[in-house]
Amino acid sequence: MRKKRIMIVGPKNSGKTTLVNQINNYKGKLNKTPDVIYGEKTIDVPSAYIENSWMYKHLIALSQDASYIILLVDQTSKEKIYSPGFAKAFNCPVIGAITKIDLMKENEDIAINLLKEAGVLEPYFKISTEMGIGIEELKKHLFLKEEGKGGLI
Repeated sequence: MRKKRIMIVGPKNSGKTTLVNQINNYKGKLNKTPDVIYGEKTIDVPSAYIENSWMYKHLIALSQDASYIILLVDQTSKEKIYSPGFAKAFNCPVIGAITKIDLMKENEDIAINLLKEAGVLEPYFKISTEMGIGIEELKKHLFLKEEGKGGLI
C-alpha cells in the first residue's frame, strides 16, 4: 500500500512551498519548480494546475495519493481562484487555509467567502508562516488524527 500524503493546492505566491517545508519539517532552501514534488508527508502542486481548468483532471488523479487536500487562499489577494464547488471533486477531506493573515486583515472575510464558495467546510486554518501563526494548529489537526482517530494513514 502506498503512503498517503497531504496535497497542498493554491495560487502562485500563496505560500504553498513554505507550508510544505514546514509540514515536512524541512529547513533547507525553498525549491520552486513547475513540477509536482512528493515530499515525506506532502504533495506540492504547482499553481498552474489550478490556473488552467484543463489541468483539473491531473489534480484529481494526483489526489488519489492524498489523505487530505489543503486549499490555500492568500489573504493579500481578492482574486477568485477556485470554481464554485471545486472541493467537491475530491474523494478525500479538503481543508481550507488562509495564508498571510498578518497582512491585509481587511480581506479576511473575502478569503473566507472564497473558501466557502469553493465548497470547503469550516474550520479554516489561518496561517502566517512569516509570524509562525497557525502552523502548529494545522499540524495537530492533520497528525493527531493520524494516530488512530481516522485521519492520515
